[in-house]
Amino acid sequence: MSGLEPAPAPVGSHPLGDDVEPQKILLVEDDAELGAQVVQNLQRAGFQVDWQTRGTAPHEDLGRRYALVVLDLNLPGVHGMDMLKLLRQHSDLPVLVLSARNETLDKVRALKLGADDYMTKPFWPEELVERVRARLRRPTLARDGRIELGGLALDLGAHRVWFRQREVDVTRVEFAILAALAKRPGEAISRAALAEEALDPERDGTERTLDVHVSRLRKKLAGGEMIVTVWGIGYRLEPAKVA
Repeated sequence: MSGLEPAPAPVGSHPLGDDVEPQKILLVEDDAELGAQVVQNLQRAGFQVDWQTRGTAPHEDLGRRYALVVLDLNLPGVHGMDMLKLLRQHSDLPVLVLSARNETLDKVRALKLGADDYMTKPFWPEELVERVRARLRRPTLARDGRIELGGLALDLGAHRVWFRQREVDVTRVEFAILAALAKRPGEAISRAALAEEALDPERDGTERTLDVHVSRLRKKLAGGEMIVTVWGIGYRLEPAKVA
């Protein structure tokens, strides 16, 4: 087997509904039986999967095409460690290493080269799915000062926002609110904390005006379902809905 193999047909539906585009994962694994099992389990969990059976020099646009890479090490073609090293030269795309090599030195080397997680074979499929979910819940702070979380990307230096690969025009206050939420995905942040982070009392009002800014931000982000109201506290950016 070689090249990019067609993944088996998806099993089940995306957990957020059929109208939500699933996050895309690249699997690099040369074992046919194991690869098919991994693809099936990830698809059952609601992910879209491309399956590559040879190690190759990664393209520079890999980070724009995929949310995460599941990478074997003992691969035909380019070795997994070399592929990881080449990838890290131009991308901060999350990488979960999946390998039969369980020596501490192998794990340390992979992590030093930039792997985000390391699982040894054999493994429980449920654990792999949960590790993938856990990594995707965390924002990726890229070396160029960007936060990437699913379909949402923020450039902290330039104060620019992209959602589902489309740039969104936001105000200074809206950007500050979104950045504060994106830095702590899944956590409830109080209205007082957000107001202190984003609002200038002399120009933007006080905590009472925060809800207006959040409402406008939600409209700009295709309805903004990922910004969840936590009653009695404030707001939370829900990672599972940033697709």
